[in-house]
Amino acid sequence: MLNWNEFSTNPSQSAPAGEADATGLGAIDRGAARVSVDDKRMINARADVNQLLPLKYRWAWEKYLAACNNHWMPTEVSMQADIALWKSRDGLTEDERRMVKRNLGFFAASESLVANNIVLAIYRHLTNPECRQYLLRQAFEEAVHTHTFQYIVESLGLDEGELFNMYREVPSITDKAAWALEYTRHLDDPNFRTGTPEADQAFLRDLVAFYVVFEGMWFYTGFAQILSLGRRNRMVGIAEQYQYILRDESLHLNFGIDVINQIKHENPHLWTREFQEEVRQMLREATELEVAYGRDTMPRGLLGLNAGLCEQYMHFIANRRCSQLGLEPIFPETENPFPWMSEAMDLKKEKNFFETRVIEYQSGGALSWD
Repeated sequence: MLNWNEFSTNPSQSAPAGEADATGLGAIDRGAARVSVDDKRMINARADVNQLLPLKYRWAWEKYLAACNNHWMPTEVSMQADIALWKSRDGLTEDERRMVKRNLGFFAASESLVANNIVLAIYRHLTNPECRQYLLRQAFEEAVHTHTFQYIVESLGLDEGELFNMYREVPSITDKAAWALEYTRHLDDPNFRTGTPEADQAFLRDLVAFYVVFEGMWFYTGFAQILSLGRRNRMVGIAEQYQYILRDESLHLNFGIDVINQIKHENPHLWTREFQEEVRQMLREATELEVAYGRDTMPRGLLGLNAGLCEQYMHFIANRRCSQLGLEPIFPETENPFPWMSEAMDLKKEKNFFETRVIEYQSGGALSWD
């Protein structure tokens, strides 16, 4: 078994964590010392990852509790009005139907890609038990989201193969999935270990790609599209479910940002000017891919929504993500064209945003997104 006393406490000089120690599944070191808070770290920890207490990052534990309070299931939401509207010959325009199907096709595979990254990459290399506790809850939420798209597809009688394979068949969706998966290519190697600046930066890239871009940028065009329909009292069941998913994803994003910033704080040698510029370039590329997706899903625009507004929204969101990471903005300052999106994340409401029915799916106090 790896003897941690052999290594320096300097994170820039510490050796890679042994696989058994990183997973917590290694042989028990009988008589080993109890965990000290000072030994707990986000990556390359010296502490036993099986020992949750004492907590070092209370913010991670609070986010776990908040996520548990935000429990919901898709089958709680009635789809009857959506089914009637979808089956009606004049219920939706062809452009609206195209947008809904492309939207569902993107999300159906994306939730699985995010879940795979959490379980097979992030969990393996994030060596803090309170953060892992949140990741377990997030993995369950990703399963609920995938369940949601299965429920919608089945309710509307859509072509299951078409929707769930769209990430391979529609270029604007494939391009986004392929871009994100590139950042797990090295982490997917069973011999990959954190512990060197190069490897630790690879892990940081993965966190940026999936938390900041995938969940924190690319989901937002889709949310705006469906919630815009809901605001016009159309496809209200799907819109209600997207509202709940958006609330989940907002917490996922905030957790990911906190993890990235904590790793930066503990490992300042990783956050070089060159690496910062690389991250800014990632966000710029991600914005371009999302703009292409917006043009594909809304070639002629919809009532109150078009590709141009979504491009402006992505510029606003990208600059916001830069600010959260302590980076210089990428685009000129722009206003948020969809200020109503913040209402959809207001968890203090007892009645849902679209007033389709009263629902109370929190089991604890109201959440704060500050």
